[in-house]
Amino acid sequence: MRFLDWGTIAVYLLAITWFGARFRKSQHSLKDYFLGGHAAPWWAIALSIVSAETSTLTVIGTPVLAFNGNFQFLQLILGYLAARIVISALFLPQYFRGEMFTAYELMRRRFGERIRRLTAGTFLLLRALAEGVRVFAISIVISTILGTGEVVSIFAIVCLTLFYTFEGGMTAVIWTDVVQMFLYVAGAVLSFFVILHQIPGGWAHVQQVGDAAHKFQMFDFRFSWTSAFFSRNYSFWAGLIGGCFLTTASHGTEQLLVQRLLSAKNEGQSRAALFSSWVVIFFQFALFLFIGLLLFVHYSDVHQAAPKPAEALYPSFVWNNLPAGVAGLVIAAILAAGMSNLSAALNALASTTVMDFYKPFAARRVGQGHALPTETHYLAMARRATVLWAVILFLVGLVARHWGSVLEAGLTIASILYGSLLGVFLLGLLTRRVQENSAIVAMVAGLVLMIAVKRWTDIAFTWYVLIGTAATFLTGCVVSLVLGESSNARKTA
Repeated sequence: MRFLDWGTIAVYLLAITWFGARFRKSQHSLKDYFLGGHAAPWWAIALSIVSAETSTLTVIGTPVLAFNGNFQFLQLILGYLAARIVISALFLPQYFRGEMFTAYELMRRRFGERIRRLTAGTFLLLRALAEGVRVFAISIVISTILGTGEVVSIFAIVCLTLFYTFEGGMTAVIWTDVVQMFLYVAGAVLSFFVILHQIPGGWAHVQQVGDAAHKFQMFDFRFSWTSAFFSRNYSFWAGLIGGCFLTTASHGTEQLLVQRLLSAKNEGQSRAALFSSWVVIFFQFALFLFIGLLLFVHYSDVHQAAPKPAEALYPSFVWNNLPAGVAGLVIAAILAAGMSNLSAALNALASTTVMDFYKPFAARRVGQGHALPTETHYLAMARRATVLWAVILFLVGLVARHWGSVLEAGLTIASILYGSLLGVFLLGLLTRRVQENSAIVAMVAGLVLMIAVKRWTDIAFTWYVLIGTAATFLTGCVVSLVLGESSNARKTA
């Protein structure tokens, strides 16, 4: 009956690739390719935000958190809500003052071209490393099922996702995200009830075992900077404060999420998409934690060791225990999460490359007597950049096989770089005195500090963005005073 599962997976992969590629005919300009022509409704953008936040890391990594620990990870989601309030009040009004294609155009307006390139370059590095981890996470699922090996698995998923992203641009990204989000949530709900049905005693037994093992504990109000204990990464204060800074950075300064907000028809619809996505995110994380709890009870009852690596826990159980056809559907759902995130990353990386690096370079060449490139030329360069980043992510995915736990590896990489990004954005939005030279020094100082924190301290990664942001912001203010910069030097856009 494995052929039925393989057939289900194959049909999904081919269908979603065909569906995304159909949007090519609507791609006539950079606005279409990178912003979907501002045509997507707010609810579709909201679901696309959820897909970008989720990824295969969430699907296969979150159940492990409940399996090995408890529900304290949900404290981080409280910070996600606080961050959305900050972004709505502080960032969105600036992003919708004129048409922007990337988050880093805001930095050019406020500071200048050099800081734009620095922030955009930081994003490219951040997303390439973090997305490489996610690509590897997808390969764990494929290799667990097909036994194809991680290299072949990484290559296959990158090629399929590249095809429809190359063809359909942001419109394909958003609408395939909508389809894939419904699929992986439905797959998770289905697997929850199937796993529960296989546990003798049903939910009453799950609750009894969970209570005895303190699995339902959500809040931990003790304060700690360190990660000496796994759960300490997800204390209430680390979740609320650290989660707020983490999400403000990811949704307010990183092109992967900002691009979706910019794709809305107006600021109001962007705000609606942002807040409604939080409700779905909370439900999703809770669902995957409950799945981890059910798997804990199951393996405890049968006295079996969990599969290795830890992230293979959920896909391995699905593949080996769910009925034929159902297993294929759930695995296809897990792949859907990974493909939706990868497609968004490819489009975001391409947009930043073209809009923040290539287009300014082409404009300087026009000033030197060269012909002005056409919109068709820029669109072709956007597609070439998409292919280039697919190759890079494939290579990073190969290296990411040696980075340990995929969920925490991805979050840690992001957290190291987010602090300096958010810090320089806050310098631009909250100050008028600080100018470009001080902002550059501050951003570099914040990045160096966070590399040192990761290398030589035991501070939990949930605090990284807060520390990096504070260091960058304060350094910028101090350096600006030392250099004697004036608020009259450059007006805020």
